[in-house]
Formats: sequence, structure tokens, C-alpha cells
Amino acid sequence: MKTIRRLIYSEVLKAVAFVTLGFLALFFFFDFVDELGDIGKPGNVGYGGAQALAYVTLLIPSHLYELLPIAVLIGTIFVMARLAQSSEYTILRTSGLGPWRALRSLLVLGAGFVVLTFAVGDYLAPIADRTAQTLKARFRGDILATTGATGAWLKERQGAMSYAVNVSAMSRNGTLASPRIFEFDDKGFVATQTLATSARIVDGAWILSGAERQQYDTRDDDKARVVTTQLTEFRWPTSLTSEMVSVALLKPERMRTLDLYDYIGHLEANGQTAQRYEIQFWRKVFYPLSCLVMVVLALPFAYLHFRQSGVTTYVFGGVLIGISFFLLNNVFGYIGNLSHWMPWLTAAAPGLIYTLLSLAAFGWLVLRR
Repeated sequence: MKTIRRLIYSEVLKAVAFVTLGFLALFFFFDFVDELGDIGKPGNVGYGGAQALAYVTLLIPSHLYELLPIAVLIGTIFVMARLAQSSEYTILRTSGLGPWRALRSLLVLGAGFVVLTFAVGDYLAPIADRTAQTLKARFRGDILATTGATGAWLKERQGAMSYAVNVSAMSRNGTLASPRIFEFDDKGFVATQTLATSARIVDGAWILSGAERQQYDTRDDDKARVVTTQLTEFRWPTSLTSEMVSVALLKPERMRTLDLYDYIGHLEANGQTAQRYEIQFWRKVFYPLSCLVMVVLALPFAYLHFRQSGVTTYVFGGVLIGISFFLLNNVFGYIGNLSHWMPWLTAAAPGLIYTLLSLAAFGWLVLRR
């Protein structure tokens, strides 16, 4: 059995590596073409072809994380179908490779891909993304918010007062661009608004430069007034750290699992909705496990009977299945966020659907036939 496992594992690994390399090359080309528009822009002084190549190279780990389950499916289907077409799998079956033993062997291989996917998504991809953003910041001057056109919004509660904070961007040295701080009293009315050109986070406080502080006195409706004060520098005590701001500026899918968990706790502690981040957290948990589903879904292809040109059709079907899984995973994320579904169920639903499909195919083609 060791020889059989070595044969199957080596063939699957080579096929998955080939498929992954092809997809990554395609995404690398698209990313580089997209970056050509930023070369030579007035705000990107010194950003040339070499820098663009380095930037898109650093995006490869993120694409690798997204593509690994699909590559595992396509590569395993190709190997299983080719073994069936050449009658090699029939020989393996007569040598003692029963359905359950074959399934167990593929699940062991799939577990290896699960570990690889988790390691890439939780360690390699976030580091590469931060390095890519830092590289581009050297020429653009700051790290723009990727969560929306209005930047990042954070909330904090201090006693009876609550604060809503907006930051449009963060520079590579940690300076915040155009921060806005809205202070609300215990009745929910705006008490003050502080605007600044920039801010630095130092020792549990934000040091705002070029600040304009507007105080709203609405206790007497007949004498309501706004007092505006210009300050060269203003110190605002807060527990919001530079890590929290950078997390809020980045897309949730580019964050580590532990960072997502900590940020969800901060949002809940300050009365903010964490639905989007909770869905992404559970997707981080369940997405690597989809590699197990993919190898189970590929096993029935070894029990089909092929003509000479039949492998190509089934491999193309595997490509469509992989793309449909990727699309369904994204669609469920958006629908779950809009409809306020349970985060763990939203994240697990695509994997559960394909698990049922794979088990049905395994039961019908492998066990019954």
C-alpha cells in the first residue's frame, strides 16, 4: 500500500502544482496589467516597472490561498480520470485499493493541503500583503483605506461619553491622515467635533496636529452656539492603537485569524456591529477544510469509464465545479452579511453543500456502481 500511496500522492502533487502555477501565472499577468496604470503617475514618483513587478509578486500568496482548494480539485480530478482512462486504477483496485482505503488515502493527502492552505492564509499572505502595501507607500506616500471611499470608522466608549473616529489613511511611519473625532454625550447628542490634518499615536493617546475643535452648546435652545478653537496640537487619550487602525483600514480577508478575533472583541465591546468580520473569521476557519471536500469530490472520477477524449471533458467539469465553489463562497458572504445570517453558518454553508454533493457522488458512483 505504501507504493500505491506514493504513486497517487506524487501524481496528485505534481498535477496540483502544475494547475496552481498556471492559475498564479494568469493572475500575475492580470495584476501586472492593472498596475501599469499607476506607473508614471504624478503621485507615484519613482514607481516603475521593477517596483510594479515586485508589488504583484507580493500579491501571489493571497492568490495562492484563494486558489488552493480549486487547484486541489482540478489536479486530483485529472489524476483520477487519467488513471481510470489508462486502466491503471483498475489494476490498483485488484491490488487491494478498495473505495474506503482510497478515500482514507486521499483524506490524508487533503489534510496536508488543509495545513498548507491555513499556513499560507494566516501567516504568509498577511505578511506579503503588508510588505506590498509598504512598498507602494514608499512611492505613493500613504496606505489608502481598502474598506471604502470614506476610510475606516472606529468607535470607543469612555465612561458616559462615546466617540466615533474616522481615519482616511495611514502612512508607512504610522501617521494618520485627516482624522476626525466625534464626541457624543450620554444622551447621544454630538458634544464636540475635532478635525486635524494628521495625528500620531503615542503612549495611549492621539497627538493631533493642526486641530480644529468645535464644541456644541445646545443646553439652551434659545442660546445654542458652536465654539470653534484652533489648536496647533491636541492630545486625545484613547485605547485605540495603531494596530486597530491598520486592521480597520485593511480588508477583513487580508487579516490573520487571531487579529480578526481580537478586532471582533473590540467592536462588540464598543457596541459596533461585527457581522462582516465574524463571517470572515469563520471563513478563515472553514475555508482550508474545503480541501478535504475537494479530494472526496474528485475520487468518483476514478470509477468512471472514459473514451480516449473523455478526460478533457471531465477536467473541464472540475474547473466549473471549482469556479462555482469560489463564487458560491463569495455570494454566501454577501448575502449572509445583508440578511444577518449566523456567521458560522454563512461561512460553512458552501462547504456543507459541496460535502453533501461529494458524499452523494461517492455513494452512487463508488459504492453502488
